[in-house]
Amino acid sequence: MSRPIIITGAAGFIGRNVVAALNARGCTNLILVDLLGTDDKWRNLRGLEFEELVSPEKFLALAEAQRAPRPDAVIHLGACSATTERNADFLLENNTHYTRRLCEWTLGHNARFVYASSAATYGDGAQGYRDAEDGLTALRPLNMYGQSKHLFDLWARRHGLFNRIVGLKYFNVFGPFEDHKADMRSLVHKAYGQILSRGWLELFESDRPDYAHGAQKRDFIYVQDAVEVTLHFTDHRDTGGLFNCGTGQARTWLDLARALFAAMGRKPDIRFIPLPPALRGKYQYFTQADTAKLRDVGGYSRPFTSLEEGVRDYVLTHLQHTGDGALPS
Repeated sequence: MSRPIIITGAAGFIGRNVVAALNARGCTNLILVDLLGTDDKWRNLRGLEFEELVSPEKFLALAEAQRAPRPDAVIHLGACSATTERNADFLLENNTHYTRRLCEWTLGHNARFVYASSAATYGDGAQGYRDAEDGLTALRPLNMYGQSKHLFDLWARRHGLFNRIVGLKYFNVFGPFEDHKADMRSLVHKAYGQILSRGWLELFESDRPDYAHGAQKRDFIYVQDAVEVTLHFTDHRDTGGLFNCGTGQARTWLDLARALFAAMGRKPDIRFIPLPPALRGKYQYFTQADTAKLRDVGGYSRPFTSLEEGVRDYVLTHLQHTGDGALPS
């Protein structure tokens, strides 16, 4: 049997879709690493084929005791992804230190290491969204989640690892199997439930004079595209570095909302609510991936799904069939 591919965060949003894509290739020699907890995240694993499912703590203990199988590749997507998490020590241990230990173990076996960084590392975007390693020290994340990801990026650069590993700065990913993410779900999922239950959806007001309400922009990327980028770098092992995983086209929250109403066959009814105090000064008003490095250095040539196409596919192939997102009556 070939060496296994190890996927951390495998029952999570992007992880689950990566596992499904590997299964579609006929790859089932997979070791899944995740905590299922007491919610319904376990449902994401239904229908998938794999060899083993272990907790992050147990897997790392096995690896460092040289009892884990030698991997072909490690796709490290596991992390606390809550941008509102305030326990800095927890984020440092879970997102930074764990990643360092797993990376060192992987490279010790000369295996491929692809990991999730984040567009949150860019902070307010004052330094732009160019994924160059030489610009890392200038970045100032707006929250500890972004900082915990940024610290690993800095460590990898300081130790000269970006010729051997790949970090992906995922932008605003949306799509099937995110319903377990609670407040970290995409607006598509949240708003789908609002529209079913109330007939309308809410967007945050702008508290900046240079942005109209709903005109804040993000780089929205459909999860299938995020998976394709991830597996591209798992396959192409002659390339290393940090790469943006976004479409390169910023769209407004109003664009997303209108695309959702259209996919649901309804007339738009959009209402605005004040930006919560906890997000003031920490809210990104504009994100847009610079994709030049991804295309030119990374060699990724596939076109990205448009926002409208992605939202429509998500609604018609998943949300309408599962009922995900519906609010309690």
